[in-house]
Amino acid sequence: MCRNIKTLRPPVTPDAGAEDFRAAALQYVRKVSGFRAPAAHNREAFDRAVDAVTEATARLLAELEVRGAPARAAEATA
Repeated sequence: MCRNIKTLRPPVTPDAGAEDFRAAALQYVRKVSGFRAPAAHNREAFDRAVDAVTEATARLLAELEVRGAPARAAEATA
């Protein structure tokens, strides 16, 4: 499943935003946890993990310096 997560950094995907970050995070957490849709008693932990990975992805892409591409604006990652 993680093989299908696309590269989100510019210039590969210059218009990636919060929705793309969340979709990638959801794929990652699904793969790591082994749950496509967690049971009700695991939902809160699953959702917190997706949120944390989404935030980490946005932070990473905001801080990366890619040669030949302008820095990504902080508001684009929120």
